[in-house]
Amino acid sequence: MADHGEVAYSTADGNDYAEHEATYLGFIKLVKYGTVTVALIVILMAIFLT
Repeated sequence: MADHGEVAYSTADGNDYAEHEATYLGFIKLVKYGTVTVALIVILMAIFLT
């Protein structure tokens, strides 16, 4: 059986943690600004469509 004492992702070739973190931060920024944009649209609809 394989030895599972060592985490495979920490030793795998080709892992670019800096790029992974940049992509994650970009996703978080997209979600944050997307949520604010949708909330603003809903607020403006409530004001101007009633």
